[in-house]
Amino acid sequence: MATIDTCCSIAPYFEIAEGRLADFHRLCERFVSMSRNEPGCLYYGFCFDGNIAHCREGYRDADAALAHLANIEAPLGEALTMSKLVRLEIHGPEAELAKLRGPLTPLGARFFVLEHGFRG
Repeated sequence: MATIDTCCSIAPYFEIAEGRLADFHRLCERFVSMSRNEPGCLYYGFCFDGNIAHCREGYRDADAALAHLANIEAPLGEALTMSKLVRLEIHGPEAELAKLRGPLTPLGARFFVLEHGFRG
């Protein structure tokens, strides 16, 4: 029997201001520490390509993603003082994305609807 896939992933990309890369790395440590014990967080981490940072993050469902966003509101505001959000993708099944469209559309999010796949 297949598991109903409610997983949502958030894929933000940040362009870090010149001279602020070390500060951003320190902030990433805070993000990870704050996210580590969230019950609905499936995975979380930062990847870098020069001054571009990508947060690779996945959640059990939209409610868990929203809880995470509330949890990291302060450091996200701090991140945006030293970087620019250049891309924001949200991936998941439509029923879950519907819960995220209102809060994330103002940030310029693009929503990718899961149409083919499975969850073990």
